Amino acid sequence: MNLGIIGQATGLFAVTNIDDLLVLALFFAQGAGRRGAARRVVAGQYLGFLGLLAVAVAAGFGAALLPPAAVPYLGLLPLALGIKAAWQAWRDRHDGDDPAGGPADRPAGGPKVLEVAAVTFANGGDNIGVYVPVFATAGHGGTAVHAAVFLVLVAVWCAAGRFLATRRVVAGALSRWGHVLLPVVLIGLGLFILADGGAFGL
Repeated sequence: MNLGIIGQATGLFAVTNIDDLLVLALFFAQGAGRRGAARRVVAGQYLGFLGLLAVAVAAGFGAALLPPAAVPYLGLLPLALGIKAAWQAWRDRHDGDDPAGGPADRPAGGPKVLEVAAVTFANGGDNIGVYVPVFATAGHGGTAVHAAVFLVLVAVWCAAGRFLATRRVVAGALSRWGHVLLPVVLIGLGLFILADGGAFGL
């Protein structure tokens, strides 16, 4: 296996997914204390990234599954989820005063697999444009190496996101402000993707 290709794939993944760390940390913080939440975040991250990878590989080999004009409209996914998270935060705003315990004390809940997958896919819409020419010139073998490295690094990214969410200072801040930060980040991300791609004539 060519170490140069592995190095290129590692750098490419890191550069195109650095913004995912904050989103992952917020999702892990949202699921803190909830049974199975971390597994759902990881599963959602993998599901969303596999979707990105499938589209990029198909386009790289000449079967564009996602028209370039449609990519900016992926911003509607995190925008809608951000509005939903904001509504839920507003609805649950008094839970911290509930002697029975707030949402963090519930045995289940937190981020859902499809929600995490949708945000991952939408946030990586621009990544497709970077991956396609790489896959188109790398050939089947090079593309397979890139895909394998990417899938390993998704696990590393999940571990890093959870690590950030469990650091005492970061965890304290996310515990206190995460219910506000998550919708703000998702709504901001959605608006950025829409505006950056010129969706709706923006």
